[in-house]
Amino acid sequence: MSAETNRIKIRTMRFTLLFSVTLMGIKFLAWYLTNSNAILTDALESIINVMAGAFALFSIYFASIPKDENHPYGHGKIEFVSAGFEGALIFIAGISIIGKAIYGFIYPPAIKSLDIGAMLAGVAGLFNFIVGNYLVRRGKKFHSALMIADGKHLVSDTISSVGLVIGLVVIYFTKLTALDNVIAIIFGAFILFTGYKLIRESVNNLLDEADREKLGALVNILNANRRVKWIDMHNLRAQKFGPHLHVDAHLTLPWYDTLEETHKEVHAVEQLIRENLEGEVEFFIHSDPCAPPQSCQVCSLGTCPVRKADFVKRLDWSLENMLPDRKHKL
Repeated sequence: MSAETNRIKIRTMRFTLLFSVTLMGIKFLAWYLTNSNAILTDALESIINVMAGAFALFSIYFASIPKDENHPYGHGKIEFVSAGFEGALIFIAGISIIGKAIYGFIYPPAIKSLDIGAMLAGVAGLFNFIVGNYLVRRGKKFHSALMIADGKHLVSDTISSVGLVIGLVVIYFTKLTALDNVIAIIFGAFILFTGYKLIRESVNNLLDEADREKLGALVNILNANRRVKWIDMHNLRAQKFGPHLHVDAHLTLPWYDTLEETHKEVHAVEQLIRENLEGEVEFFIHSDPCAPPQSCQVCSLGTCPVRKADFVKRLDWSLENMLPDRKHKL
């Protein structure tokens, strides 16, 4: 990834952090004016946004550090750690919000100025939606799981803000102040679920869970551009290191090819993936010799001078036959 791209990502996260600090001030002002538990839930979550934004900014900077001897795959996985950290903070905030709402049922606070509070919450929600979508678009462009997670979190805040405004309007006209705590509990549960999802995604990425969508796209590219000498490909793996994708695979080629011919075919696979798969991709493709007569049955190479069995049919490549570590055969 270029130095300019890294600078853009850092500037984007710096802007997001400053935005989160400003929004936190607006939300706490709304709570101060209204004394509403529902607004307080929104304000407390904004503290999480600021803390997570600060860690995210550091993580984007750390992930941009080039590979070294101690980190041969780079530093990109710090983004997944940051996303998990943000999820944990959100989860804790959700528990605190529900606890505060339950306390509010026992000792109801005096609520006031709900009209101003609703207006400020609506403004905060609108800004969240705009900045959140901007961050998601940037994250997809630069293949940053952290930026996408941060953006989705801000967009989810918009949903909370809309529900909050509706609830405050209902309370304003009905004077049913107990609804304030009900709304807070509902939002607290929603925030808990958001935090859980972020933690789960972060852990899955750190444990290199198979990204079947990315692998499926990879298989489709290879199937559509497959050369006749590519007898089979197996033991396919794809690992994410922040914005980088590392691909491992075994490619079965004719056993009698020279080393130079084999290298050309491996290079062709790498070039094909690099040109058709978005983001930065690095490879470790191991070449295997074919194994007659089993390989002959799935090899359509008509010019093979040492064929040991008749060609029966060409197997379409799929996740089912490319993920296992074994050569293809009928």
